[in-house]
Amino acid sequence: MRKWLPIIVLGLANFVMVVDGTVMNVSIMVVVADLDTTVSSMQLAIATFTLTMAALILAGAGLGARIGRRRTFVIGAIVYSLGSLMTALASGFGMLFVGWSIIEGVGAAMVIPSITALAAINYTGRDRAVAYALLGGVAGAAAAAGPLIGGWATTYLSWRWVFGAETIMIIALILPLSGKIKDLSTTTKTGRFDIPGVALSAVAMGITVLALVSASTWGFIKPINPPFTVVGFSPTIPMVMVGLLLAWAFVEWERTAAKRGWTPLVGTDLFGIGTLRAGLASQMILYFIIAGSFFVLPLYLQTVLGLDALQSGIRMLPLSVALFLMALIGSRLATHYSPRTLIRLGIMVACLGLLLLIGAITPDARGTLFAIAMTAIGVGVGLAISQIGNVNLSSVDESRSSEAGGLQGTAQNLGQSFGVALAGTAVFIGLASSFATAVSDNPDINSTLQQEVVNATATGVQIVTVQQAEQALVQQGVSAEQAQAVVDDYAASKLQALRLGLGIVFLVGLVGLPLTRGLPRQTLTSVRQPEAG
Repeated sequence: MRKWLPIIVLGLANFVMVVDGTVMNVSIMVVVADLDTTVSSMQLAIATFTLTMAALILAGAGLGARIGRRRTFVIGAIVYSLGSLMTALASGFGMLFVGWSIIEGVGAAMVIPSITALAAINYTGRDRAVAYALLGGVAGAAAAAGPLIGGWATTYLSWRWVFGAETIMIIALILPLSGKIKDLSTTTKTGRFDIPGVALSAVAMGITVLALVSASTWGFIKPINPPFTVVGFSPTIPMVMVGLLLAWAFVEWERTAAKRGWTPLVGTDLFGIGTLRAGLASQMILYFIIAGSFFVLPLYLQTVLGLDALQSGIRMLPLSVALFLMALIGSRLATHYSPRTLIRLGIMVACLGLLLLIGAITPDARGTLFAIAMTAIGVGVGLAISQIGNVNLSSVDESRSSEAGGLQGTAQNLGQSFGVALAGTAVFIGLASSFATAVSDNPDINSTLQQEVVNATATGVQIVTVQQAEQALVQQGVSAEQAQAVVDDYAASKLQALRLGLGIVFLVGLVGLPLTRGLPRQTLTSVRQPEAG
C-alpha cells in the first residue's frame, strides 16, 4: 500500500479533474434553470474552462520545474478546491463563471502536468507502466462515468453536490496524503521565470482552442453564426492560423532563450525526440476519438432516444468499464509487447467500435450492437491509453518530466478540442445541409413552408427532440400534417448528421495511424530509457 499510495493520490486528483467537466455538460439545462441564465452563457463558461486550462498548462509545467512538482501540485489543488467550493455555492452565473471557468481552470493547469511528472518520478520500469496504465484507466473511466455520476447527482440531489464533494475529496484526502509523493530537487532552475514564453504559449493555445471549440457554431469556412467574419468567411481557420503563427513564435523564443543561457519554459530539444513526438501524436489521436465520440453520443441518447442524463450515463457504462479494465490489463501486456504494437492495435479496435456504433445509430437503437460498439471503443482506447504516459515520460530524463508533462497536457487539450470541433461541425453543418435538401425534395410539404425552412437553416439548425421541433412548428402556425412531414425529415437528417460526426472521428483515427510509426518497437522495460538533451 505504501508503494502505490502516490499513484492512488495522483489518480484521485486525475479523477476529480476529468469528472468535473463532464458533470457540467450533462447538467447544463438544470444549471440554466437554477441560476436563471441561458444555454449560450453556459456554453461560454464551458469553453472558457477549456481555454483557461489549455492556455496556462505549459506555464503550470514550467512552474513545477521551477518550484517543485509536488509543491505546484499542492498549490494547484488548493486553488482548484477554492474554485469548486465557489461553484457549489454559486448564487448566479457570474459567481459560477469565476469559480469554475477561471479559478478551477487555473488550478487544473497546475495540477495536470504535475500528475504526469510525479508519476514518472515515483516509479520506474514495470511499476511506471502500471502507474501510467492506472492514470490512463482512471482518466478514461472518469470521462465515461462522469455523465452517470453527474446525471445521478443532478436527478436525485443537486449538481452542486458534485462540486462540493470535489472540495471535500481534495481537502480531506488528496492534500493530507500529498506528502507521501516523492519529488526531485529543483536547484537547477535559476534566473527569471520565462514570462514572454508564458504569454506566447497562453495566447497561442487560447486562440487555437477558442476557434476549435467554437467551430460548430461559427462554421469552418462558410459562416454559420460567428461573432465576426474575415472577408466573408468564418473566423475559425484564420484564428487557428494566427494561433499556429504564435506557436511558431513561441518555439523560436524558447530557442533564443536557451541560446542565451536563460531558463526556457520548454526545452526545444524535446521536439527532436522521435519517440516523444510519436507519443504526443498518439495522445492527440486518442483524445480526439474520446472527445468526438462523447460529443455525439449524448446528442443521440438524449435527443433521439429521449433518455435523461442518468439513463445516458448507464448506456455509456460499457465503454467506461471496458476502458478501465483494459488499461489495467495493458500494463501487463506492456511487458510482452511493444508500445507501438499495443497503441496501434488499440486505435484500430477503437475505430472498429466506431464503425459498429455508426451502424447502431438508429431511431430505436440496436441495443446489443450499441453495447458491443461501446465495449470495443473502451477496449481500444483503454489498451492504447495505458501505454501513452509511459512512452512520453520514458523518452526524457526525470529532470525534464515537468516539460514533458506540459507537452502531454497540451496534446491532450488539442486532441479534445479538435475532436469536439470536427465532430461538432460535421454534425451541425451536415444536419443543416441534409435537412434543407430533404425538405426541398419532399412533395408533401408546400412550397412556402419549404422556402421558410431553407431560409431558417442558412444560419444553422439546433439539435432538439422531435417533440420540441414539432411543438415549435405548431406554435408558428404550421398545420399538424405539414409539421409532421417536416419533423420526419428533421429526424432522418439528424440521424444522418450524427453518423457523419462519428464517421469523421473514425476517419481521423485511421488517418492518424501513420503518425505513430516513431513509437518504441521494444518493450520499455527491456531497453534503457533514453534521455533528452
